[in-house]
Amino acid sequence: MKPASYCLFPTPLGLCGIAWSESNGIDAPFAIVSFQLPESTADVAEARIAQSADADTASEAPPSIAEIIERVRKHLTGELQDFRDIPVDLSGAAPFVRRVCEAVREIPAGRTTTYADLATALGHSSLARAVGQALGMNPIPLIIPCHRVVAAHGKPGGFSAHGGRATKAKLLAIEGAVVNLCLEFAAEA
Repeated sequence: MKPASYCLFPTPLGLCGIAWSESNGIDAPFAIVSFQLPESTADVAEARIAQSADADTASEAPPSIAEIIERVRKHLTGELQDFRDIPVDLSGAAPFVRRVCEAVREIPAGRTTTYADLATALGHSSLARAVGQALGMNPIPLIIPCHRVVAAHGKPGGFSAHGGRATKAKLLAIEGAVVNLCLEFAAEA
């Protein structure tokens, strides 16, 4: 991957950021390397996405990234999108984090699973806490929908983005997921 670029864009939840890198062209012409949910201020949001992109200034989004931005905006207004086709670059993540993120991408909008059920699906039934920690390292939230993983008995569990559980609850509400009734995905897996 080449060095990353980033841009900021307004959404119904606030200012988001997206960072991408051009790839070697074998799998896709680009890959998303980071996504920033809204922060307390625009300056904080920009500082975080710039740091994750290792870039000094924002860039204009090329058409392929502008299309993803539009899909994010639609999703956050309730016109749910499937982001599984978006190329992501998790090469900087540890192997377990990559496996967890790849599994989470398969959870459809409006559905959830538990940390324990995700750990079991990955063949590590005793590592529910490690799954939660891996999700806390997800560099591409929303596109890799870590908000769809909840604690046992439908409790929300943690969320490392600004706003924590309140932001997680907003994202789940947009998708129509009811936290205390959302174990059906795990039951189907």
